[in-house]
Amino acid sequence: METKDALVLLANSNGVSGQENNLHKVIIELFESLVDEVEVDSLGNLIFYKKSTNKSDFKLMLAAHMDEIGLIVNKIEENGFLRFSEVGGIDKKTLVGQEVLVHGKETILGIIGTKPPHMMSNEEQEKSIKIEDMIIDTGFNKEEVEKIVKIGDFITIRREAIVLENERISGKSMDDRVGVVVLYDIAKRLQTLKHNIDVYFVCTVQEELTMSGGMTSTYKINPDIGIAIDVGFGYTPELKRNQTLLMGHGPGIALGGNIDSSLRNKIINIAKELNIPYQINVVPGQTGTDARSIQITREGIPTLLISIPLRYMHTSVELVDLKDVSFTSILISEFIRTIGNKPEVINDIVEE
Repeated sequence: METKDALVLLANSNGVSGQENNLHKVIIELFESLVDEVEVDSLGNLIFYKKSTNKSDFKLMLAAHMDEIGLIVNKIEENGFLRFSEVGGIDKKTLVGQEVLVHGKETILGIIGTKPPHMMSNEEQEKSIKIEDMIIDTGFNKEEVEKIVKIGDFITIRREAIVLENERISGKSMDDRVGVVVLYDIAKRLQTLKHNIDVYFVCTVQEELTMSGGMTSTYKINPDIGIAIDVGFGYTPELKRNQTLLMGHGPGIALGGNIDSSLRNKIINIAKELNIPYQINVVPGQTGTDARSIQITREGIPTLLISIPLRYMHTSVELVDLKDVSFTSILISEFIRTIGNKPEVINDIVEE
C-alpha cells in the first residue's frame, strides 16, 4: 500500500487511548508481510520484529503511538442527551458543532451542541465554553439511548481525512498515526536494505494518557537503542518560529536532557552526509512522548526523539506533509543501515 493511502486509512480508523484494540487488525495487515514476527502484548502494544540480515545481538526499538485523543460518556441525561469528558488533551474550543461517533453496543451518530450565542450573556460570550456545558445529541430519548450506550463508552470525532495541495493531508488522528505510517515505510525500505541489527517496530498504547505502553514494551524488548517517532508543532504565523518546525523541511531531531547526545550527533551527521533535510527541535525538559518512557526504563536506554511537523495539534484537522514522512523514514532507515554496517559505531554506543 502506498504511504498516502496507509496514512488516510489509519487516520480514518478509531482507537482512543484505552480502546486501541480497534486498530490491531488494520495495522497488523499493513505490517505482517514485512516482518518476521508479530506480537500483541498484554497491554495491547503491537510489536513487529524484523531480524537482522546477519545474526546480531544488537536491538533497536522504533516506537510510535497508535492511540488518539477522544471523549468518554460520563452521564446520560433524563432527556437522552449525553454528557462527556475528554480522553487526552483535546482542544475543547474546537468541539462545539462537531459530528461524533459514540461507540456503544453499536456505533451511533451524534452532534456536540451548547447554548446558542443569542442566549448567552455578554460575560458568557467572552469566555471559552467549558466541556461540562456541552452535550451530545443522538436523537434518541433516554430509554432508547440506554439500550445502546452506557457510561464509559468511548466517543470519537467523525472526520474523514482529506488530501490538500502540495502533498499535505489533514485528519483527526495524525498524532500519531503518521508515526505509525513512518514505521510502515521504514519496514518497506528494510526489505531492500541490509541491516545488521535487529529492529523492533512498536505501535504503543495510551501515550496520550500515561505513556505506559512505551514503558512496558521497552521493558520487554530491552533494546540497546530506542527511537520515538512522534509529532512536533508545525509553524503557523501566530506561533514563534523558534518553538516550531517548518512543514516540508524534514523531521525535527530533538535536543534536550531526554535525548542521548551521542546518538543525536550520529543521526545529524548521517542527514548531512546524505543531504536529508532535518530541523533541530529544542526540548529542554521532559518531551511528553514515548521517548521519556523509553529512556527511563530498566537501567536506562539511549534514546532519540524524531518529530514530524504537524499543524493544529489535538484538533480534528491535524495536518502533515507527506514529504516530511518520506524524509523521516529515509533518515531512520539510513541510520539503521549505517550503525549496522559499522561495528565501531555500535561499540561507541555501548561504551557510552
